[in-house]
Amino acid sequence: MSFCRHSTPNSSPVSWIQSRRRLVSKHSRSQSVAIRAIAGNSTMANSVRVAVVQMTSVNDIAANFATCSRLVKPESKIWISLGGFQEKGQDDAQLFNTHVLIDDTGNIRSKYRKIHLFDVDVPGGAVYKESSFTEGGKEVVMVDISIGRLGVTVCYDLRFPGLYQLLRFQHEAQVLLVPAAFTKVTGQAHWEILLRARAIETQCYVIAAAQAGKHNDKRESYGDSLIIDPWGTIIGRLTGRIDSDTKDLSPAVTAHFFHDQLESCRLGST
Repeated sequence: MSFCRHSTPNSSPVSWIQSRRRLVSKHSRSQSVAIRAIAGNSTMANSVRVAVVQMTSVNDIAANFATCSRLVKPESKIWISLGGFQEKGQDDAQLFNTHVLIDDTGNIRSKYRKIHLFDVDVPGGAVYKESSFTEGGKEVVMVDISIGRLGVTVCYDLRFPGLYQLLRFQHEAQVLLVPAAFTKVTGQAHWEILLRARAIETQCYVIAAAQAGKHNDKRESYGDSLIIDPWGTIIGRLTGRIDSDTKDLSPAVTAHFFHDQLESCRLGST
């Protein structure tokens, strides 16, 4: 499998579009560990099988890793998309919100640093100021694997269609990854409709894994992980709260991607 990483020619994607911890590795830990999306080969002709999982990260690193170990078995020989993690920035005061893609041999194949930072005042809810401790990324990232060309994004990027237009029409992405932790209020209002809009306007498959449930006394995420086809149809949905104590909820939902459907949709749309 080949790996591709690009940035916008002669300018950062931030201007083109309009403008607390280290990155997880073999020896590091994170409070925001979440398995996001899995891709592997399928026995079905002209298709690949993908899965999306979601969890509820809490302020207990051991519990988070225990949940992850339940969701993905060791030596699964699959590609895994994880995000977002807190990666150390230029100094100790600033971090990056980073989406990591790991290949089927366990090696990190790409890192995407979230471009659009979440600075909002949710009506009737909390005030968020991600820029107070996070540095925005400046590169658009694509990766070529058996599933096709992946366009890599994170959470709040979803509200900026220019990024997805760039991934699709300048860099020919076929699948868009959108791991997220939307708030309960904004998730109920906009999560599904924005994801379906990104799929339709770019004619791409979308894999959107989500944090779900209450993380602590101050933060609750909406959940509702989705897999969407290029026509905007939801072909996989995962609801419910998944954590180390959850026993009765399905940890993942799977779907098949058909390359013929992708090309047919792009040729036949008006």
